Amino acid sequence: MFRLLLFISFLVTPFWSTEWDAKQVEPLVIVNKRINQLAYVENGSIQMVEQVATGKTQELTPEGLFTITVKAKNPYYRRENIPGGDPRNPLGTRWIGFDAKHTNGRIYGVHGTNDPSSIGKYISNGCIRMHKDSVEKLYDKVPIGTKILITNTNESFQQLAKKYASNKR
Repeated sequence: MFRLLLFISFLVTPFWSTEWDAKQVEPLVIVNKRINQLAYVENGSIQMVEQVATGKTQELTPEGLFTITVKAKNPYYRRENIPGGDPRNPLGTRWIGFDAKHTNGRIYGVHGTNDPSSIGKYISNGCIRMHKDSVEKLYDKVPIGTKILITNTNESFQQLAKKYASNKR
């Protein structure tokens, strides 16, 4: 009888943890337009928080949960035909593109800037600008496929991370 109960217990007990395991959480980038800040969440904890610039109007920087699909060092600025690495290039040294509004990651992105005084302001045409050192650090950390949440909220980064982070399993 004991063996039968042990066998049944074995069958109905899950092999995986049912608790939220922070070490099994996918990385997440969060942009809060209300405070113009970006957070990078890894292993369930916030690794960096940086000031950013977002759209001139609320509609320009799209809100939602998107996926990072493109990364580029010294990106080419197509609109004005400015090569990567050129000091006139408004994209700076890094491009982290995401698939907002059914685009392919080449329209909306997190990028550097050639105008550091713009950081913290509502000034872009829809992208998210960062200081050079900050975007380079983020670029090195974030893999393609990472989710990016863009929102306008009073919720903390910790609350948002817990709500939107997904388990790897």
